[in-house]
Amino acid sequence: MDLQALLKNLEKSPDGADKTSEAVLNVAEINVSDDYVELKADIHDRLTKIIDLSLLDDIEESRLRREINKATETILADKTLEAMPLNSKEHGRLLREIEDEVLGLGPLEGLMQDPSVSDILVNSYKSVYVERYGKIEKTRVRFKDDAHLMRIIEKIVSAVGRRIDEISPMVDARLEDGSRVNAIIPPLALDGPCLSIRRFSVDPLTLKDLTVLKTITPVLGEILKSIVQARLNVLISGGTGSGKTTLLNVMSQFVSPAERIVTIEDSAELQLKQDHVVRLETRPPNIEGKGQITQRNLVRNSLRMRPDRIIIGEVRGAEAVDMLQAMNTGHDGSLTTVHANTPVDALMRIETMVNMAGFNLPSDYIKKFISSAIDVVIQVERLVDGSRKIVSLQEITGMEGSVITMQEIFSFEQSGVDKEGIVSGRFRTHGIRPKFFDRFIKMGIPLTENLSDLE
Repeated sequence: MDLQALLKNLEKSPDGADKTSEAVLNVAEINVSDDYVELKADIHDRLTKIIDLSLLDDIEESRLRREINKATETILADKTLEAMPLNSKEHGRLLREIEDEVLGLGPLEGLMQDPSVSDILVNSYKSVYVERYGKIEKTRVRFKDDAHLMRIIEKIVSAVGRRIDEISPMVDARLEDGSRVNAIIPPLALDGPCLSIRRFSVDPLTLKDLTVLKTITPVLGEILKSIVQARLNVLISGGTGSGKTTLLNVMSQFVSPAERIVTIEDSAELQLKQDHVVRLETRPPNIEGKGQITQRNLVRNSLRMRPDRIIIGEVRGAEAVDMLQAMNTGHDGSLTTVHANTPVDALMRIETMVNMAGFNLPSDYIKKFISSAIDVVIQVERLVDGSRKIVSLQEITGMEGSVITMQEIFSFEQSGVDKEGIVSGRFRTHGIRPKFFDRFIKMGIPLTENLSDLE
C-alpha cells in the first residue's frame, strides 16, 4: 500500500482530510450508466478487429495510445454505431477508458492509479469495493458483464504464464508493479468471477512513517530497531490486513548491509533495500499437478546458501519445522509472520504446523523447541477505525512445566472510540525489564533503560 500521500497529509493537518486527488477519485465515483458501458464495449469489440493486439508489445506506448485514439475517433464517427450523445468531458473520459481496456485493466485502471487504494475487491462484474486507509467502501466502478470481467482476469494471469478455466478455477498471480492478485471463477464462485488485488507499495514505509501513523511510539521504534540489530528471532503475529508484512519490511531495513539475506515468500512482497539479498518464491503445480516448489523446499535449500539471515514472508505449513531448526542452529536474527489473534495463539499455530510436517513428536518437546528458537513475539492489529497498531510485544522466557512462558513488555490499551469513530488509547509498559536488554549490552547496542519513555 502506497501511503506516502497520506503521510504528507497527516504531517500537514491532524485529520488528514485531503485523502486523494479529485482527478483520481472521479474515475471511481462517476456514475456509470448501462448505455455508457454498452457503448464502450461495442467500441472495444470493433477496435480489436482493427488493431492486431499481438503487435502491442512491439510498439512504443505513447505512439500506441495515439493510434488507439485515432481508431476510436474513427469508430465514433461511424454512423452504424449507435452512440449516445457525449459532451467534451465524457468524450475525453471515453477515450481514456478505451485505452485502459486495451493497455491496462479496464475499469480497474483508475483505482490502480489511486495511491489511497490499498485493496481492490471485485465481488462480481457490478460490485467493486476498495479499501482506503483501513476501511472498505463500495465504488461505482463496474464491468459490462461476467465475460468482460473474465477478459481482464485472463489478461492478468496470462501475463505471468498462468491459466484459469474450469479445470483450474483458482489462481494467484502478480502484476508488473508487484501487486498480488487472486482470482476465482465458476463453478467455485457461485455469483460469477471474483478478483482480489492487494496493492504493492511503491515507496516502502519507514520507522518514521509508522511513528507518524501512530502505529508505534518513537522509543518503541528504537527498541524494534535494536531487536533486529541484536539478531533476536522475531515472530510477527496478526490477522489479515493488520500490517504484518509492512512491519516485517520496516524491521528488515535494520539488517546490516554486510549480511547475506535470503527471503522466502509465496508471493513476493518484501522490499529489502540491502544489496546482498537473494529472493526466493514458491512455484505452484502445473496443469498436470507436477513441478510444485513449496516454502519448505525453499527453506531447506536456503540453509545451503550460506545465509546470515532468513526472512520468511509468512509461515503457514510444514516449513515451520525447518524454520525453527534454522533458528536453533546458528541462523539468529530470523524474521517471519504468522496469522493469529494473540501471541499465545501464534505459538499454538506454530506447534500445529510442526505437527503438520508428520513428525510424531511429544507436545512438550515441540514446545521446548519453539521456546528455544523464538525470542520475541509482536502482535499487530487493525483497529475498528482502520488504523494499525502494535498492540503487544512479548518476550519468550522459557518453559514452566508444559507451558511456554512469556512476559509482556508493553501493550496498547484501547480506552474507547470517539464520535468520529477514531480509536483512543495509549501504549503502556508493564514494569518489566526485558531479558533481551542483556543481549543489547553484549552486542554494544545503546538501550533505553527507562521503559516508561515508551508511553
